[in-house]
Amino acid sequence: MVLEIVRYGHPVLRKKGERIEGVTPEIKKLIADMFETMNENHGVGLAAQQVGVAKQLTVIDVREITDRPSTLELDGQPADVASIMPLVLINPEVTLVGDAVKGGEGCLSFPEIYAEISRPGTVDVKALDAKGKLIAFRCGGLLARAVQHETDHLNGLLFIDRMDKKTKAELQPELDDLQAATKKALAKK
Repeated sequence: MVLEIVRYGHPVLRKKGERIEGVTPEIKKLIADMFETMNENHGVGLAAQQVGVAKQLTVIDVREITDRPSTLELDGQPADVASIMPLVLINPEVTLVGDAVKGGEGCLSFPEIYAEISRPGTVDVKALDAKGKLIAFRCGGLLARAVQHETDHLNGLLFIDRMDKKTKAELQPELDDLQAATKKALAKK
């Protein structure tokens, strides 16, 4: 089922997600619904907070993006990124490894707002997968950026928090309009 994506201004986007203690039928349904929602909205990642659920869960799939490559290492060996896609990360722990690189980012909770964000180019990831099994890998490129962006969501951080001051100042009128529209819509509910 396609879920509603909450937009900037909704308080759930600033909530740190609760750890998930087990992959229950409810969690399995949430995962399936999140993938359907992400795909319907042409995203590469979606955090539970973005569908109004403050849990440590994100889904990612970078296979469709061919102009921004990703790298993957499993057990220290290069691997095909597609081998772990679509990717579910439950209670992820991300260790920043590489030097910071700038790259374009957008967010489904911020329609039509994009910016260059500086993030480490490589990260190590430990998490549980959709079956509750421990997974660990090192990734780079777009996958590393998506993992960091979505993990930020799980901790109540947004990509606007990572923007440089000049970029955020330039986007402030759009951000204010989006936040006001969201708050107005919430007041009607």
